Amino acid sequence: MSVTGQRIVVTGAAGGIGKALAARLIAGGAQVVVNDLDPVATRASATELGAYAVPGDAASEAGIAALLAAARDHFGEVDAWFANAGIVAGAGIDASEADWAASWEVNTMAHVRAARLLVPGWLARGGGRFVVTASAAGLLTALGTAPYSVTKHGAVAFAEWLSATYRHRGIVVQAICPQGVRTGMLAPPGPMRDILAGDGVLTPGDVAETTWRALQDDRFLILPQPEAGEYYRRRAGDPDRWLGGMNALQRLLENTHS
Repeated sequence: MSVTGQRIVVTGAAGGIGKALAARLIAGGAQVVVNDLDPVATRASATELGAYAVPGDAASEAGIAALLAAARDHFGEVDAWFANAGIVAGAGIDASEADWAASWEVNTMAHVRAARLLVPGWLARGGGRFVVTASAAGLLTALGTAPYSVTKHGAVAFAEWLSATYRHRGIVVQAICPQGVRTGMLAPPGPMRDILAGDGVLTPGDVAETTWRALQDDRFLILPQPEAGEYYRRRAGDPDRWLGGMNALQRLLENTHS
């Protein structure tokens, strides 16, 4: 894929992976709209990168419709949508209803709502690209945060469905599944951060570069840490052994906290 002249929206792009993705796409010749909730940070990111800022909600039906309308007003049409915005809310079974609802809205339903508005036009035009930042938690699991793990699994599942349904009609769907990345989500020190560091904690720029390479061959799973692919194969090959290993990790985390 050549992104030269492509018109692309990146959500969650005031910082972290989203900002790095936007920067790499712009460096490759794309026109980019950056979106995030914080209007000041979104505009600062746009100014720094040479993008167009559209602050606002990228999860609700109304917010996504407004974002898409603003992007179309700016550059006519949208060729690719990078659904990067995500949240971590809540922990285990004690996570509140509000934590579950917020996680579901941002981490899963935002993708459904964006695709609902984008796909019909892409089908009529003969192509489009939908890229989801899902996390390795969507392939494996994320100990300590049930809402994040479950809703990121939902993000991967929806991306799989989109790809299986529309790839023969020119729509490319990809899922970025990093493990440890130096963003605010990995900021709190603790045993989980130490465990994730075992396969290498990457910078957002590293993730963006891996994604850039994946745009050239349209691979569905984008794995900035290749080890995640091996873990995914082990999980599928022997689920009980995999769950036993994850439970051993859980016990290690509990012992570290005690």
